[in-house]
Amino acid sequence: MSRHTPVMAVMVAAARKAARGLQRDFGEVENLQVSLKGPANFVTAADKKAEKTIFEELSKARPGYGFLMEEGGVVEGNDKSHRWIIDPLDGTTNFLHSIPHFAISIGLERDGQMVAGVIYNPITDEMFIGEKGQGAFLNDRRIRVAARRELTQGVVACGTPHIGRPGHEVYLTELRSVMNEVAGVRRMGAAALDLAYVAAGRYDAYWEANLQPWDMAAGIVIVREAGGFVSDLNGREDMLGTGGVIAGNDMLRNQLETLLKRARAKG
Repeated sequence: MSRHTPVMAVMVAAARKAARGLQRDFGEVENLQVSLKGPANFVTAADKKAEKTIFEELSKARPGYGFLMEEGGVVEGNDKSHRWIIDPLDGTTNFLHSIPHFAISIGLERDGQMVAGVIYNPITDEMFIGEKGQGAFLNDRRIRVAARRELTQGVVACGTPHIGRPGHEVYLTELRSVMNEVAGVRRMGAAALDLAYVAAGRYDAYWEANLQPWDMAAGIVIVREAGGFVSDLNGREDMLGTGGVIAGNDMLRNQLETLLKRARAKG
């Protein structure tokens, strides 16, 4: 997809523009680690600055579209069919600790369906894109989900609830069950990149609960355009409503869903 569609060109340009600020800010975070005040306030400012850049770029290019943003919340547009769903910095904790695994995530929803997504890691310069009917790409190279058919050969990604987050006991039950059935479990700390890595065949499958729409919006369409399947934890398609997600190829997504349901039922 060397020539982007007009809407994808707009999304890619907005991500790249916001990324320049995040790259600069990421370079500063290491210096702030040694100060007593710490980098937390600085990172919040970086997050908001990136979101403002994306908001301005997309508003200019598509004036009527609405927004759902991590920092700025809901902004109604005159065009009720289209909505941007944006996470300007997914993987904030990684960013805060100078871990170069975070991303800008921009999704486009049309009439309630995700139709385009961009996930960009400014540090590795990896741009994952997908648009309904156009396929999925990493830096202009076509990507596909992994073809493995057995979970026992697969590497599965997940999210771990941290302090103050719900679901610790359920997660431990699920993890114990999954650990016994897979070649490896990974927890990298950026849901958007977890979905992008499934699309690129790096992870065979992924599950997580208690996410926000902006964590998943872009990744859903990228995984699907890479030939993968995405559902909520109940096998339905209400990921943005329930906050749960399971992704992988058809076979492994089904196997993982069955495994997780069985684990929760045992409790």
